[in-house]
Amino acid sequence: MSGADHLNRDELDRDRYWLGIACDLARLCPPSRTAFSVGAVIVSAEGEELARGYSRETDPHVHAEEAALAKLDPADPRLATATVYSSLEPCGRRKSRPRTCAELIIAAGIRRVVYAWREPAVFVEATGAARLAAAGVTLVEIGALADRARRPNAHLLDGPPGA
Repeated sequence: MSGADHLNRDELDRDRYWLGIACDLARLCPPSRTAFSVGAVIVSAEGEELARGYSRETDPHVHAEEAALAKLDPADPRLATATVYSSLEPCGRRKSRPRTCAELIIAAGIRRVVYAWREPAVFVEATGAARLAAAGVTLVEIGALADRARRPNAHLLDGPPGA
């Protein structure tokens, strides 16, 4: 689902700006052979950064969206109109924690998610976008930044030499 097609120029520029920051945050992730490197930024409707996070920021199993959400009061009224910018589609299945990032976003009351890259089926089948959409969350995929989101994960995507 693109979603970017209906945005006006200012909205698209704003989304690309914040999504670019999320993609850059992914480079801060400690390397892992068992998880993607992802960055996330939560931004208010007024354009104020509320929180940011990246995978493995606080422990080996924390995801980017989870790290960012943990920095906010769950009762913060700005969450209802905030946007989550994530370099990768928020997870809809997870092996390392009981709650997925999609569930955490829905529980926080956030109604809009912008991401650069659909989660490839390297570790689990990607279901985050479908879960978010089913809960009424607006999704915007900006594939123009997908290569930037993939770069910190190249070691997970490249096949063995000669493959």
